[in-house]
Amino acid sequence: MEELLRLYEDWRGCAPQSVEQLPGAGSNRTYYRFWDAEGDSLIGVVGTSREENEAFIYLAGHFGQKRLPMPRVVAVSTSRLCYLQTDLGHRSLFDALSEGREKGGRYAPEEKELLRRTIAELPRIQFVGAEGLDFGRCYPMASMDRTAVFFDLNYFKYCFLKTTGLDFNEVKLEKAFSEMAKDLVGDPDKHAFQYRDFQARNVMLDRDGQPRFIDFQGGRRGPVEYDVASFLWQASAHYAPELRHELMAVYLDA
Repeated sequence: MEELLRLYEDWRGCAPQSVEQLPGAGSNRTYYRFWDAEGDSLIGVVGTSREENEAFIYLAGHFGQKRLPMPRVVAVSTSRLCYLQTDLGHRSLFDALSEGREKGGRYAPEEKELLRRTIAELPRIQFVGAEGLDFGRCYPMASMDRTAVFFDLNYFKYCFLKTTGLDFNEVKLEKAFSEMAKDLVGDPDKHAFQYRDFQARNVMLDRDGQPRFIDFQGGRRGPVEYDVASFLWQASAHYAPELRHELMAVYLDA
């Protein structure tokens, strides 16, 4: 935290008016919101992996050049373990959808509109974002491969399926996993930028309710369908099949 404070003071020329630690986001990074005397804010990040930080800094700069709605990195510490980024808002899409979630997936029209706005931006991130991108600078790998697919499939098997107590044929399951991995990886030349963690918690809403996107440092070259499935089949969202079909159509139109 001390290094991050020094970085802010060096960049801003004075100490922050106030500092607020933000809730954890399921990673080793720690986030803070810095306020200045004028009421403007920045997000400070303390990471534990230089390679992961470097990936985020590079991707943020690249996406900024493409005018995509992502944060801009304004200062980086000499250790590369801390950086400051623009603040994209105080309310996440996940928070904005809380009422519909609590109603078991009965989302109000304004909530559905937020979902439509969000998924309509995804193709721009995937395809415009891939233009000129040096995938070799992605972390922890440049492209989605069979090993990465099996990370997810085995997570499902050991952390969900085996905990249910259901009987299943593990040999047949592994064969199905192999076929799925083969289909997902497919022809890498046809892949675009895969966000990798495209979910409502990683979408911030600005004052006009427009979506802005964070936590893309795990992105890589990969099948774009992965992001669509990650978003539409979030376990806690309880999206009705009709809403999924509608949002899929919005994505395809975009």
